[in-house]
Amino acid sequence: RKIIFEKQWFYLDNAIGHVYGTTFEVTSGGNLQPKQEIEETTTETKEAGTDNRNIVDDGKSQKLTHDDIKALKDKGIKGQEIVQQLIENSTTFRDKTEFAQDKYIKKKKKKYEAVITIVRPSTRILSTMYYAREPGKINHLRYDTLAQMLTLGNIHAGNKMIVMETCAGLVLGAVMERMGGYGSIIQMYPGGGPVRAATSCFGFPKPFFNNLHEFPLSKVDSLLSGRFSTETLPSEPEDNALVEEESNGSIEEKQTSMQETEEESTPETAMESNQTGEQETMDINAEDIAFKENQGKENKENVREKQRKQQERRKKLIETAALLREKNADGLIVASKFHPTPLLLSLLEFVAPSRPFVVYCQYKEVNQVCYSSCGVINLKLSETWLRSYQVLPDRSHPKLTMSGGGGYLLSGITVVLDKGKSDCSSLEALKMEEPSSKKRKVQDLHC
Repeated sequence: RKIIFEKQWFYLDNAIGHVYGTTFEVTSGGNLQPKQEIEETTTETKEAGTDNRNIVDDGKSQKLTHDDIKALKDKGIKGQEIVQQLIENSTTFRDKTEFAQDKYIKKKKKKYEAVITIVRPSTRILSTMYYAREPGKINHLRYDTLAQMLTLGNIHAGNKMIVMETCAGLVLGAVMERMGGYGSIIQMYPGGGPVRAATSCFGFPKPFFNNLHEFPLSKVDSLLSGRFSTETLPSEPEDNALVEEESNGSIEEKQTSMQETEEESTPETAMESNQTGEQETMDINAEDIAFKENQGKENKENVREKQRKQQERRKKLIETAALLREKNADGLIVASKFHPTPLLLSLLEFVAPSRPFVVYCQYKEVNQVCYSSCGVINLKLSETWLRSYQVLPDRSHPKLTMSGGGGYLLSGITVVLDKGKSDCSSLEALKMEEPSSKKRKVQDLHC
């Protein structure tokens, strides 16, 4: 299919079979061809100025006009040659410093050279892309904040994780990539079904999805209270089957009754005179009946397919409910547009003791409410600060533009709350459980 990316359009047919990291050049017709590495001849000593103080950007330094550049493109001249002509026709290029010249060449190459490198998708690339292009879809989750979530949540292979996110599947894909296909993941979702648009962009193999389960948020309360059952799921395919069978039967009955009344009402003289016309109408009726019979068969097959999918969905839901009932999950990740407090308090019931949890929210005040409502240990509310640096020889410096905020993370560790014992009894228990070495030191002091 046709791909449009940053004012470039091309087809990916010729890219199939090449390794990731291959650089392609877009030729005429949008076809891709592997680019051959050519040694740059611009490494010779070139004239450069000492500073840029006398250069004025008045728009008159470039002799080539827009029409001239368009004419060069129409002739089929490659981007590298166009860049060279732009350099030769620039009156201020030789007065610029060496760093400014490199910056100018890099900028023009990006604009006129149609070069594309296909890279392997990863969490870092996808999170950077989403944050730069569509941050609203991922709740403005910055890539460094996502990295902190994976670290604080102790995500690794073999875990049993619960993920509740409304970030287009980006957080789910990051967890799946970190676990590498080992362990199990339970995705909690609101509404009719889980959203995995970003997850599909990772290109995971099929075995990665074997241990991926899903469970609706609307069933969490019933599961915790012991009233969970799959009977409350909608049974639309069965109802539709009855309606479609009844409607098909009524249509066929109407057709046969109409044919009988027509045969009874027609006199013999009319039958002899209009024999050809009746044959045509009979043929048309026969075609209509055959068409509707085929349509009825297709409807029945569609209904059976819907019933089969409904049964598979119920079976998977029962399996996921059994996993949650064990209440031994190794961690919890929450990154949603909903208020995190009720989500966290209900989903923590499925997490085993001494396990980490991480909650992301774009706003500090919401996480502060959640902070005061949790009965856990090592509770922390943090915000990561990010500044990008340009690292180049003799010109490393922080970039002028930086992100204002990457959201707030609430992290902690679950514990078992024993409410039956009083404070005094707990202190006595702690004294009784002192190590023997410590007891001996206390006795020696008393002696």
